[in-house]
Amino acid sequence: MEDRKESELKNFCSRNILIILGFSSIVAVIALIAVGLTQNKPLPENVKYGIVLDAGSSHTSLYIYKWPAEKENDTGVVHQITECKLKGPGISRYAQKLSEIDIYLTPCMVRATQVVPQSQHQETPVYLGATAGMRLLRIENERLANTVLIAVARSLSKYHFDFQGARIITGQEEGAYGWITINYLLGKFSQKLNWLNLKPNEGSALETYGALDLGGASTQITFVPQNKKIESPSNALHFRLYGRDYSVYTHSFLCYGKDQALRQKLAKDIQGTNGILRDPCFHPGYETVMNVSDLYSSPCTKKFERTLPFDQFQIQGTGNYQQCRQSILQLFNTSSCPYSHCSFNGVFLPPLHGDFGAFSAYYYVMEFLNFTSEETPSQEEMTDTMEKFCSQPWEELKTYFGDVKEKYLSEYCFSGAYILSLLLSGYHFTADSWKNIHFMGKIQSSNVGWTLGYMLNLTNMIPAEEPLSAPLSHSTYVFLMVLFSLILVAGVIVGLCFFYKPSYFWKDVV
Repeated sequence: MEDRKESELKNFCSRNILIILGFSSIVAVIALIAVGLTQNKPLPENVKYGIVLDAGSSHTSLYIYKWPAEKENDTGVVHQITECKLKGPGISRYAQKLSEIDIYLTPCMVRATQVVPQSQHQETPVYLGATAGMRLLRIENERLANTVLIAVARSLSKYHFDFQGARIITGQEEGAYGWITINYLLGKFSQKLNWLNLKPNEGSALETYGALDLGGASTQITFVPQNKKIESPSNALHFRLYGRDYSVYTHSFLCYGKDQALRQKLAKDIQGTNGILRDPCFHPGYETVMNVSDLYSSPCTKKFERTLPFDQFQIQGTGNYQQCRQSILQLFNTSSCPYSHCSFNGVFLPPLHGDFGAFSAYYYVMEFLNFTSEETPSQEEMTDTMEKFCSQPWEELKTYFGDVKEKYLSEYCFSGAYILSLLLSGYHFTADSWKNIHFMGKIQSSNVGWTLGYMLNLTNMIPAEEPLSAPLSHSTYVFLMVLFSLILVAGVIVGLCFFYKPSYFWKDVV
C-alpha cells in the first residue's frame, strides 16, 4: 500500500515538474522570438548618408552625416563623419565672379564623392543653406543674391547626389536648427522609459540647453523660457518632438556677428577724426590702412555713413581692453524697451533659464584665448586675461603666434571683448548665470551648429511622437538572449533526465 502511494507521489511530482519545465521552455522560446524580432540590430553596412553645406558670411564648410537606416527616428543616432572647409571667402563674395564658384566648390564635393559609397550617391541628399552673408547681399541686391544661388545650385547639380536645393535660411531658422542640433547631440529629447511597459515616465523629460551662436554677420540666442511666456510673437517657435511640446524663444541679430560688429564700431569711431583712428581694440604697435568705401559697403554700417574729408584712414592700435569694451557697448542701444524685459535695440528677451551651449565663433575665439576648459572661468578671470592680452605689443604677439594668420590674430582682442560685452551687457548674463555657459566646438564627433538640425528637419528624422518602444542597448540584448537560451537548454536537459531516469531524482526518498 505504502509502495503504491509512494509511486503515485513520484508520478504526480514528475508530471508537475515536467509541466513547469515545459511551460518555462515555452516561455523562453516565446521570449527569444520576441526579443529577436523586436530588438535585432541592422547590419553596420545598412546606413544612410546626408550632406549639408554651411555657406556662412566668411567661409563655407561641408559636413557629411551618417546613420543606421532602420534607426533614423531614434534620437542621437546621426553623427558627423567628415568636415571639409572650402578655401576662400563666403559665397556672397563671389557675386561679381560667378565663373569661379565651380572651382570653389569642387575640392569638397570631390571629397564627398570619395567618402560616400558610390552605390549610395543617388540616394544621398545634399542641402546648401546660406546664412547672414547672403541675407545682407539680398538686402543690397536681391537679383544678385538669386544669381549667386542659381550658380551654386547649377554647380552642385553636376554631382550624382540627390541635390535638394540651395537657399538662404532665415535668422530664426538658424537659431532654431542650432537649438535642435545641440539638444539632439546631448540626448535632451529622449525620455526615461519603464522597461516593463516601455512608456515614458511622467516628468521624465530632460531639461534642454539654450543655444548661443555667433557668426561673422549675425548672432542668435535660443532657449526655452521657464514660464513659457513669450511677449513678442515673432520670437516664438513651437515644436513637438518625441512626444513633448516645446515653446522656444529665438532671436537673430543681423549685423551683430563679430565681423560686422567690428565694421560698425570702426564706422562709428572714425567720425570726427583726421583720418587716423587710435583704436583700443587693436594691440599696441598694430597699424593698417582701410578704404572708407569698403567700410561703408555693408548695409550694417549705413546708419553711420557720413561724408568724410578722406578716402582712406589708418588704424593705430593702443591695446586697452576697458576702453575697447566701452566703445563696443555703444553698439547696444538699451535706452528703451517696449516689453517687460529686453536684450538691446528694443528686442524682447525672457529671463535667462538653464544651461547654454555657446558655439561657432564663440568657441573658436574662446579656445584661442584658452577659456574653453570644462569649468567656465569667472568674469574676473576673463577680464584679467583680456586686459593682459590686449595690451601685449603686436610684434611680440606675431612672434609668439607665428602660425596664426595676421588678420585673425589682430582681431582676437576685439572679438574677445565683443563676446564678453554681448553676453554680459547684451544678453544680461549675471555672475550666477555666467557659469551656465558652456563653450562647445564638438559633441562627440559632430560639430555644434545649425547644419545637423537643418538636415534632421528636412529629412523628417525627428518624429513628433515618442516611438512606441525604445530598442534595448546591445549589451542588454545579448544578456537577455543568452539568459533565455540557458533557461531553454536547462529545461530541455532536466526534462530529458526526468523522462529517461526518473529514479535518479527519487533515490534519496525513503
